[in-house]
Amino acid sequence: MNILIGANGAGKTNLTGFFRMLSSMVAGSLQEFVGRSGGAASMLRNGPKCTQSIEAELETGGCDAPLLYSFRLSYAAEDRLIFADERVLHGGQGEDAPIARSLGGGQRESVLCSARSMEDPVLFRIAKSLSSIGIYQFHDTSPESRLRGSCDAEDSRVLRSDGGNLAAVLRALRERHGGHYDRIVEVIRLIAPFFSDFALEPMNGDSPRLSLRWRAKGEEYEFGAHQLSDGTLRFMALATLLLQPDERLPSIIVIDEPELGLHPVALGVLANLFQEASIKTRMLVATQSPDFVSFFEPEDVIVADRRAGASSFRRLQSTELSEWLDEYTLGDLWRKNIILGGPTYE
Repeated sequence: MNILIGANGAGKTNLTGFFRMLSSMVAGSLQEFVGRSGGAASMLRNGPKCTQSIEAELETGGCDAPLLYSFRLSYAAEDRLIFADERVLHGGQGEDAPIARSLGGGQRESVLCSARSMEDPVLFRIAKSLSSIGIYQFHDTSPESRLRGSCDAEDSRVLRSDGGNLAAVLRALRERHGGHYDRIVEVIRLIAPFFSDFALEPMNGDSPRLSLRWRAKGEEYEFGAHQLSDGTLRFMALATLLLQPDERLPSIIVIDEPELGLHPVALGVLANLFQEASIKTRMLVATQSPDFVSFFEPEDVIVADRRAGASSFRRLQSTELSEWLDEYTLGDLWRKNIILGGPTYE
């Protein structure tokens, strides 16, 4: 469990954006990601004259046989980023030295998304790990949003990042994982007591499109997604994401500000869902809510600070806060800037 807090501009969005970039890399759409991010120059601190490259090193695979994957992205013509270098380091069990391999350089897309990765067991393991990152933001609940619109009835393999196929995912869970579906409905009723169940059949017979419809307790009339509050709709998407069967959960779940529009009681229910899911997968949750933070332990919380133009990330420790926590909640300490995470003046 990683609850990420900090002042505006401290680097929380950059960190979650890094995971978006990794997801795009392994999907073979790095250049599309760069374009949507405003071009390569905007991704390099103070532009390419100041910062020539982005470098990262990732470890996966467990303690017994860790895999290291590193890359360096450099500025190129037409405001692009290209791979100046990609490397892997693997093996090294017992007295054997780990094997370092260069994957080359100059390519516009990662080797991990190429046919070569399907034939190489090491590259396949890294690609599989990165492709299972799930990044979610259910902020857009406007009348025109995909969350309130219809979706392909067969689009149910994974919940989309904006929740646009929520109805299809719920119907698939109801048909194949009834116990998990029932739990989702039960949890939604905790924060929306008027809710009875979803109505997940196409409105026009064999139509390939499906809309999120629902019924209230004691009512036969079917309501639409446009007749749900923003907070209730977001909570439905979050509950569906977090209460899926283990095999459907992403290897890493990244969520930005899940507390938006939720009642304080709903925050406690949501925190319990996050804690339950964190037993099965890794969680990175960025929040600006002290009330939400108060439901977690200090070791769950990472504070982002900005110092001398750079972001630093620090995990809290209960031993350092024990006297404070006798009288205050973790959220109180954030408000009072005891644990920092507030605006800093350089």
